[in-house]
Amino acid sequence: MESAKDVDSHQRADREKRWVALSSVLAAVFLTTMKLVVGLMTGSLGILSEAAHSGLDLAAAVMTLFAVRVSGRPADREHTYGHGKVENLSALFETVLLLVTCVWIIYEAIQRLFFKHVVVEASIWAFLVMGISIVVDFSRSRALARVARKYDSQALEADALHFSSDIWSSSVVIVGLALVRLADWLGMEWLAKADALAAMGVAGIVIYVSVQLGQRTIAALLDAVPAGIRDEVIRAVRVPGVREVKRVRVRRSGPEAFADVTLTVSRDLPFEQAHDIATTAEASVRRILPGADVVVHVDPVRAEDEGVVTTARLLAAQHGLGVHDIRAYDVAGRRSLEVHLEVSDSLRVAEAHEQATAFEKVLRQALPGIGQVVTHIEPAGNEATMPRATPAEEAQVLRVLQTLPTQAGIHCHPHEVAVHRVAGELSVSFHCAMNASAAITDAHTLTERVEQLLYARVPNLGRVVIHVEPSNTSEL
Repeated sequence: MESAKDVDSHQRADREKRWVALSSVLAAVFLTTMKLVVGLMTGSLGILSEAAHSGLDLAAAVMTLFAVRVSGRPADREHTYGHGKVENLSALFETVLLLVTCVWIIYEAIQRLFFKHVVVEASIWAFLVMGISIVVDFSRSRALARVARKYDSQALEADALHFSSDIWSSSVVIVGLALVRLADWLGMEWLAKADALAAMGVAGIVIYVSVQLGQRTIAALLDAVPAGIRDEVIRAVRVPGVREVKRVRVRRSGPEAFADVTLTVSRDLPFEQAHDIATTAEASVRRILPGADVVVHVDPVRAEDEGVVTTARLLAAQHGLGVHDIRAYDVAGRRSLEVHLEVSDSLRVAEAHEQATAFEKVLRQALPGIGQVVTHIEPAGNEATMPRATPAEEAQVLRVLQTLPTQAGIHCHPHEVAVHRVAGELSVSFHCAMNASAAITDAHTLTERVEQLLYARVPNLGRVVIHVEPSNTSEL
């Protein structure tokens, strides 16, 4: 869900894009009217062609204004990627209009060059209107380009490119009119054809720009992305923990960018760590495509160096089972595996055996080097209750634990002691506080000594769980 800050930013962008598009429409109205009046007064095909060009500029500007208004709408049920493609359609519409105009201009220029004579009046008004046109086109192309870059708007970028080309075409018309005036002064009639040649120059410039614009527009509509972007994204998402980049898809919808990435990670990673890898990959993509909508899908895969124990635990979890005390043996050149398999307490023998057989089958398939799998089936204890031991049994355990500080070499301060009775046996758990700087191997040796002491002095003791912690964090 977008934050209030993001919503405000989008609204501000929409307002600025609409305003610059509206100012372009008003400029097109002014230029079209001015060029048409002066062109009819002077009879200049160059100016009339510019008037027609500006008229199409007006239509294109109106289309652009409509496009930026629609493209700013949020995604809905019918347009899940938003309405950004409207900007691309606007640019395509503008391209078609420009090409049609160029065909008419070239046709009329050929007629004036070879088949009919038209008197052109290169008056001061003709030069003035084209000069004004250059100034207006320069100011609005800069404004459109600035907003287009700021908000990555393809429709405004197309308009900016279009109107910057108008500056050059207007300059060509001025050169043509100057040559017509020079023809009158020097009496060189063939220079009068320069106006038609200028019109063809205008058409050539517009065709070139239109083809470039059309190629980009069609590429955007076909979801093409700039060369190298996909490779950059692939390099960016190879963050620590990623084993392989399986798929990268990038598309644009107007000013919005979307990236869909599939990565593989080792299947023994914890869920939170896999999520952190996906989050890091998303951030890396956004550094290349700022503001992009990025979706990263993570596929867990078996690592080449995955151990037997890890494989057994993961396969058991996939089947809703638990495993412990996994042992692998090499016997007469064949490897065998022994596993304690935990099943639901509510199962009968036949049902539990069926689950164990299915687990053994998939385990052998995953580990071709294993010849034999022996499973010891036991209840998981998920439905068993753990009644507290009798006061006498608890007191006996506490007496033994209280003697630990007096035992040679045992520096353990037990606390949070719990004694239960499970399946006729006692189960003891407690926290053991010891020196924080002690080696973990020494701590393990110490807990084994404590367990041996308890088993020797507490009758009917079945299970001992000791939680080791540094003494500076314990509550004694």
